[in-house]
Amino acid sequence: MGSYKKLWWMLIAILAVTFSILGYFGVEVYRNAPPIPGKVVTASGDVLFTKEDILDGQNAWQHAGGMQVGSIFGHGALQAPDWTSDWLHRELVAWLNLASLDEYGIPYEQTSEEQKAILKVKLKAEYRTNTYDLGKDEVTVSDRRLAAMKDTANYYVALFGDDPALDGSRESFAMKTNTLPGEEDRFDLAKFFFWTAWTASTERPDYNNATYTNNWPHEPLIDNVPTAENIIWSIISVVVLIAGVGFLVWGWAFLRKEDHEEHKAPDRDPITRLVLTPSQKALGKYCVLVVALFVFQVFMGGAVAHYTVEGQTFYGIELSKWFPYSLLRTWHLQSALFWIATGFLAAGLFLAPIINGGKDPKYQKLGVDILFWALIVLVVGSFIGNYLAISNIMPRELNFWFGHQGYEYLELGRFWQIVKFIGVAFWLVLMLNGIVGALKQKGDKHLLILFTASCICIGLFYAAGLFYGERSHITVMEYWRWWVVHLWVEGFFEVFATTALAFIFSSMGLVSKRMATAASLASASLFMLGGVPGTFHHMYFAGTTTPVMAVGASFSALEVVPLVVLGYEAWENWRLKSLAPWMENLHWPLVFFIAVAFWNMLGAGVFGFMVNPPIALYYIQGLNTTAVHSHAALFGVYGFLALGFVLLVLRYIRPNMVFSASLMKTAFWCLNLGLVGMIVTSLLPVGLIQFHASLSEGMWYARGEAFLQQGILETLRWIRTFSDVVFIIGALAVAWQVFIGVTGKSGQVQAQKAYAA
Repeated sequence: MGSYKKLWWMLIAILAVTFSILGYFGVEVYRNAPPIPGKVVTASGDVLFTKEDILDGQNAWQHAGGMQVGSIFGHGALQAPDWTSDWLHRELVAWLNLASLDEYGIPYEQTSEEQKAILKVKLKAEYRTNTYDLGKDEVTVSDRRLAAMKDTANYYVALFGDDPALDGSRESFAMKTNTLPGEEDRFDLAKFFFWTAWTASTERPDYNNATYTNNWPHEPLIDNVPTAENIIWSIISVVVLIAGVGFLVWGWAFLRKEDHEEHKAPDRDPITRLVLTPSQKALGKYCVLVVALFVFQVFMGGAVAHYTVEGQTFYGIELSKWFPYSLLRTWHLQSALFWIATGFLAAGLFLAPIINGGKDPKYQKLGVDILFWALIVLVVGSFIGNYLAISNIMPRELNFWFGHQGYEYLELGRFWQIVKFIGVAFWLVLMLNGIVGALKQKGDKHLLILFTASCICIGLFYAAGLFYGERSHITVMEYWRWWVVHLWVEGFFEVFATTALAFIFSSMGLVSKRMATAASLASASLFMLGGVPGTFHHMYFAGTTTPVMAVGASFSALEVVPLVVLGYEAWENWRLKSLAPWMENLHWPLVFFIAVAFWNMLGAGVFGFMVNPPIALYYIQGLNTTAVHSHAALFGVYGFLALGFVLLVLRYIRPNMVFSASLMKTAFWCLNLGLVGMIVTSLLPVGLIQFHASLSEGMWYARGEAFLQQGILETLRWIRTFSDVVFIIGALAVAWQVFIGVTGKSGQVQAQKAYAA
């Protein structure tokens, strides 16, 4: 390992420890997931429904769009209610009314304060007492609770059907009529909702005053309030963050000796000395696919945002008949993952021949073409499957495999998920095709080894999404889902991006290979230290125990630590453009990479930590504050990075092209200002207002119809339209630039002169 020995051992040790933690507490997730009782019975022993009925209800929920229609445990879409907190509150209110009529002969609202207090004590005793009998594998409910359950179930059966009395609610929730047409499916759905509310209100055995969901959601009627452990680990996470930042600053000051070394840039870009290979020339269609999916995603996002103010229509057009909110939100998220991943894959495929000494490995061009058309089939096939499932055209038994899994970011059917994994694995083969030969050459190969390792992880770790099934426990599913959404995307893609940029800049001769290698190894260690166990911060309230919360809170605080120095990284990237005259040709890719550093600090760092401590997430999980972080981090970081990769690849594979200054300025500033506008004028203020409602009244209220349809919140959602339009203009500008660049319709002579210089 030579001069990198300490850095390699540090990275290896961090990976060994962090994955051991992730695996050990993963076993904890399996062992201590809330029980799905074999039977739910009355006090007299009559069976109300079974475990199979609850799982049938989970499948019905998936078939209806799952996390794209409201949320469960706070995870999912933000327009309709969180069904866990909504069911719980409705059932509690129904119980109080029944108890009040039984004991005082008047509705609950008409009772005195003393009578209310007595009823609440009885309510808390009934709901927080765990009646699950492990030996019999059954939960017992009282006759009064059964009556409250039936009253609540009837509401959901009507809401997910076509009851005219709830047309207004369906419009407020952006739910189409007959979201779930089958009445039996709707009754099963109610049983699943009941079970999630039961886990959120019943105390876990051997845990004092903590439900299976760590007292989430906030529900004052039964004293669902933050646990002592929640507050303790929230404070510890802040201390860990401050300590981490402090140690990083000290390390940065005393250990980064490489900063002082001067490196002279070559007179000409070394990459341009290599002859473009057939596989590199074939990447133009990847660039077009990236921006085409990006534009599609942006328009879907605009439509989804509009649904939040008009419910089921689009400026009077009854769009939900054909394209309901749940479908467009599915396409919005899936297209984002597709185009961002394609941008990363294109960057890797561009580098493969460079790594291979400037020539294509055998069959590389054929492989690049096959992978492209496989991507087209994947996108079209999965989107059609989503449509057929949510339109209730696809048979129920085919939904999970070919239609809609129901889980956010993994909505595509399992068959298409497998196709995607095969595609990513095939990309890994193409990458290794160019890398293996280079690994046999003499010289410093440490950066190449790290880059290879990141490619392998991208190629293989998507398989984590295949480790749950259609009827898996939702807590277990969440464990594996976040392996993909957090660990695969935010972890290994981050390392790949860092290493790829280091490889590109060192290949250009702008930084020394030694400095690029050391920086990449150190960055990978920092990302993985917090990122791997930090996966658990998504699972505080998804049916996990206190130790999982402790690990998630402590380590995820460390995820923010490396982001505080990204301003320095941005300056370093900006400085590169002045090292040589030919770097002016790469001005716009560099500018996009600088935007990545900014949004990494703000979107992933500041807004990420805003929703990170358990005490914060307890009140704001599932509110618009979540959307602030997801928009700023997903597009601000990975979106700008993918677009930067595309512009970089385009610049080299079309050497006669010149970027249009007007188009690129429009694209860059409209995308940034549009994103800022969405956050500052709408998402963040709506989220903060909801936060106050959640804190003072409860989660059910912050996500409820009456609250969200207030004039001030509707106005804020309307105001977002202006920022959406600005963002759309930016998306169209960058898409048009890429299209004319790939097709070669402008700038030939001017670009030839600039490139030769």
